[in-house]
Amino acid sequence: MQSFQELSAQFNTQFATQHFPATPTTLYEPGEYFLQIGGKRIRPVMCLLGNELFSEIHPDAFQVARAIELFHNFTLVHDDMMDEASLRRGMPTVHTKYDYNTALLVGDVMLIRAYEFLQNIQPSYLPKILKIFNRTAREVCEGQQLDMDYAKMNDVTMEQYIHMITLKTSVLLAACLEVGAIIGGAGEKNCEHLYEFGKKIGIAFQIQDDYLDAYGNAADFGKEVGGDIKQNKKTFLLLHALSVANTDQRKQLDALLANNDADKVEKVLAVFNACGVGEWAENLKAKYMQEAFEHLEAIAVVSSRKQPLIDLANYLMNRNK
Repeated sequence: MQSFQELSAQFNTQFATQHFPATPTTLYEPGEYFLQIGGKRIRPVMCLLGNELFSEIHPDAFQVARAIELFHNFTLVHDDMMDEASLRRGMPTVHTKYDYNTALLVGDVMLIRAYEFLQNIQPSYLPKILKIFNRTAREVCEGQQLDMDYAKMNDVTMEQYIHMITLKTSVLLAACLEVGAIIGGAGEKNCEHLYEFGKKIGIAFQIQDDYLDAYGNAADFGKEVGGDIKQNKKTFLLLHALSVANTDQRKQLDALLANNDADKVEKVLAVFNACGVGEWAENLKAKYMQEAFEHLEAIAVVSSRKQPLIDLANYLMNRNK
């Protein structure tokens, strides 16, 4: 069994190639620029881990992993545009470095390249993997739309937010594991448990991401801290604060959400702290981690094969960027 770090090194070696033609440079140079920024490559390596949980890694898993990474970067390029984000992984976003129209097309062509890599895998399981890939791509778009919708709504329930996060973040992590498992020859029940493991980890991952957006260090996090607060995004932190705030705290939050003062982030964080948001988020994250590990435990393979997934889950939940 190989660790996440070992598989990540293998994937990065394979991925460190030119993904687009030479011309037109005005389209493909920005695409290569964004891919070369790097990142943790969590999703493609989860595909490899899903495969290795059940068998030796098949070359097709690397093809699917590359498709997954291209799809993920497509979503990031477009997300950055919608969020008006200036930084991604500590570097200028595509629309900032180039322009909005270029960024739109860069994202589009990344998605097309993803499907070209999927075409390379064996026909025996291509239909099943393609069905999962297409469903997941649609759900990610639905989640992104809900995220934008919720930013304009005054009242969003925790259940609504979890549903949105499941679509926007969790289903992709879950699908990465499942398609890898399919390549590894896993049975249907094992695939179901692995998918649920990925979903629960995805929700816990988002709790950590929401926390880092509010409390992280910009140099470590790789993007502007407090961006969610500035955009009035209905995060786990904000929804909990709104649900437990006393009358005065609720008035402060409502007033802060209604404006964009220079010290908005600092003032919102002060209310978060008064409401005990940080400790609550840690407890909620632990709850989803526990549920995830219960699904992993139910998978019918020897325990030692599960250790790389356990290590990855713990790493994701204790990261600072």
